[in-house]
Amino acid sequence: MSRSTGSALIPKLLRYGYGTALSSNAMLDRVDTQLEKYLDLLSARQKLVASNIANADTPGYQTQDIDFQSEFQSALDGWPHALDVPGLAPKNDGNNVSLDRESRLLAENALRFNVASNLLRSRIQLVRSAIKEGQGS
Repeated sequence: MSRSTGSALIPKLLRYGYGTALSSNAMLDRVDTQLEKYLDLLSARQKLVASNIANADTPGYQTQDIDFQSEFQSALDGWPHALDVPGLAPKNDGNNVSLDRESRLLAENALRFNVASNLLRSRIQLVRSAIKEGQGS
């Protein structure tokens, strides 16, 4: 989002039915809260994937993951629930960690984190731009 687009957004929000600055602030807070929960969920998944990789040679270890979509939709206040991952072929020692799967999840998680953090950065720049325009009036 360019600065000009971002700086024009707040007056449009106010003009098109979002009422006072207080209500538009509430809307921004809700989006920011959802972004924060999304980033928390990505962090939790990163830790689980790292744990899976660390235990790749631990006999009997079972791969853990998060049901990402349902955890985000339920927007839990606490830490997400780790689940056993069904359908992974166990090795002779009972361990079912697939390094290929875990490496793919690490890359996917990093991409999601970058997108979410860039979106959050854009939101912060939007607020800063609105503040600067307000000071210039």
